[in-house]
Amino acid sequence: MNAFLYRDGLLHAEDVPLDQIANAVGTPSYVYSRAALEQHWNEFKQGFSEYDASIRYSVKSNSNLAVLALMARLGSGFDIVSGGELERVIRAGGKPEATVFSGVAKSADEIKFALESGVFSINLESQSELMRILEIAKSLDRRAPISVRVNPDIDANTHPYISTGLREAKFGVSFEEALDIYRIAVQQSHLKVVGIAVHIGSQMTLLGPIIDALESVIDFTERLDAEGIKLGHLDLGGGLGVRYKDEQPPTISEYCDAILEVLTRRGCPLSISIEPGRAITANAGIFLSRVEYIKTTESKNFALVDGAMNDLIRPVLYDAWMDIVPIQQSPVESRIFDVVGPVCETGDFFGKDRKLAIDEGHLIAVLGAGAYGAVMSSNYNTRPKPVEVLVDGDQFFEVNTRENIDQMLDSEHIPSQFL
Repeated sequence: MNAFLYRDGLLHAEDVPLDQIANAVGTPSYVYSRAALEQHWNEFKQGFSEYDASIRYSVKSNSNLAVLALMARLGSGFDIVSGGELERVIRAGGKPEATVFSGVAKSADEIKFALESGVFSINLESQSELMRILEIAKSLDRRAPISVRVNPDIDANTHPYISTGLREAKFGVSFEEALDIYRIAVQQSHLKVVGIAVHIGSQMTLLGPIIDALESVIDFTERLDAEGIKLGHLDLGGGLGVRYKDEQPPTISEYCDAILEVLTRRGCPLSISIEPGRAITANAGIFLSRVEYIKTTESKNFALVDGAMNDLIRPVLYDAWMDIVPIQQSPVESRIFDVVGPVCETGDFFGKDRKLAIDEGHLIAVLGAGAYGAVMSSNYNTRPKPVEVLVDGDQFFEVNTRENIDQMLDSEHIPSQFL
């Protein structure tokens, strides 16, 4: 769904003109569409409606409480990677028992919090983690629900920073090590073996690696079954990509159909989890910024905007291409610009060599910014984090207030001997 369309030459979010939002809350700011978020989630739910499947939203893609509350209201479960994300899920009305806890370095406090909260599964990623979970479960006299995340050594054909399924990655364990972990786990009265988990990467635009990973995991579950180790659940992770420029990712329907074909053909008896994040949030949000200055040098035209890499780091961190458009379609002559921010880094840019009809004071939107945008923002250069806005039809709501300088500095302290 495209919730961001021009009407009478002015870009809207659903039924709200984006200049209206900018005038009300200022810039830089993130703007999300409720309709798009809900439609994307519902497409996954519909795609697996004939199977015993749980859709667990990946919190790390966009963890705003309002977004999580929308997901919970739809009946979504959640995929988390920290104790902080679990706290967000709970405060947003999500159910811990519909939540899986992934991640390679869970602290003892996080594991305790997860067990006391009653999560569906802790997806462990090493034998050392297994022993820590067991120790904590004994201390609480609880039975810890666990799944082992396997690393199938399959190339997701995505950016190396978000490719997680190769043997050199820090994520998961080999099938042989997983077998040893399961053999230990099934002997422990304080552990409940729930299932198995796999996730090979993010922004995947090809079905082949996803299906290869699924086939290999089903092979392994059959091997476990032959040893008398019975699993009940298969966590397939997420990672379905979206279009930012000219990518041609599978549709949500094609993704679901491909997975169902394998499960049906293989006669897999396990329930499944699907954990979409980017595919739900990326194109349900934009980043709104204002042109402060136009600067022309002998070799470049620069559009100097009030947003910066601390607000939206994807372009520099992942060398990611994100579309940039003017909010107001203008008669100003188009020129080629590098769109850059005020941070004192050459890497502070949103796009290079972009043809735009913009001038000083104009508003721009960076599209596809709903995922890995606000969640990765920082205070670099002592810059307040941006405001976040959720649009619902012809209304909009400020769902994360812009930081101020006092909020940033109040937690810092100068030792008395320095004064």
